[in-house]
Amino acid sequence: MNPASGILDSTVEYQTKVFCIISDQRVFRSRSPEMFGAVFHRTGIKGAYVPFMIQGDSIGKALESLRVLNIAGANITAPFKEAVLPHLDILSEGANIIGAVNTIVCKGGQLKGYNTNAIGIMDALNTAQFDIAGKKALVIGTGGAARAVVFILNWLRAEKIIVAGRDNEKTRRLADHFQCTSRLLPDLADDPMATDIVVNATPVSSHDEDDPLAAIVKGMRLTGCELVFDLNYGHPNNIWQEMAAINATAFMDGLSTLAFQARRTFLLWTGQEVPQEEFIRALSL
Repeated sequence: MNPASGILDSTVEYQTKVFCIISDQRVFRSRSPEMFGAVFHRTGIKGAYVPFMIQGDSIGKALESLRVLNIAGANITAPFKEAVLPHLDILSEGANIIGAVNTIVCKGGQLKGYNTNAIGIMDALNTAQFDIAGKKALVIGTGGAARAVVFILNWLRAEKIIVAGRDNEKTRRLADHFQCTSRLLPDLADDPMATDIVVNATPVSSHDEDDPLAAIVKGMRLTGCELVFDLNYGHPNNIWQEMAAINATAFMDGLSTLAFQARRTFLLWTGQEVPQEEFIRALSL
């Protein structure tokens, strides 16, 4: 142990490394603990993965606890993907450009933030054989997940990206950052929208989570849409799946994205390449 910092020396090999996921009450809906637990077991790595629920104003204390408790790595999910930024020691190039973090590597008392969401989204689109190049996209949401979506759609050469949210200032700020178009969500209801793909990057997928949003989604009419992509998974009565059905469009949820981004996170944490099939098998996709 380093007496000055109270942090355990990272050069010492411990029997079991501990990893975690940090969120609000939604952390207990995540399938990440069962997925990573299964992969640790199958690869013979002695690792434990636990969910931590925190209050919104405690994110700084939570990240400091990663150092104190010698946590080896953490996943960050809604609503903290942007809030963690000031509390990290260093950001990867991708996380810095996107402006959101979903993976933290803890080493030697230093916290480095990464974003594996964007590549996970790309891998999921590739698996669905959806080529975004030259196409139009509508992204619903303005948080960290939306930032990852817009970044990767730009990277994949989408022709046009529209970001839609309920907060005018936040929506415009995100759109300006990635040089795309902004719209207010209520304006989309009953207004035919020409787009090739709709991506839900909000945490909402059910009527009981946000009925006003559900009403807006139900009133949206899509022209030429090929895919509705909900980054959430496991939500009953999915409003985005209903949108796809109403508009005779294919639907995909975020479970495959979770598996793809997890593989890249696992590599950052352990240095080990694990076949993608192991993560897919852990979720029984």
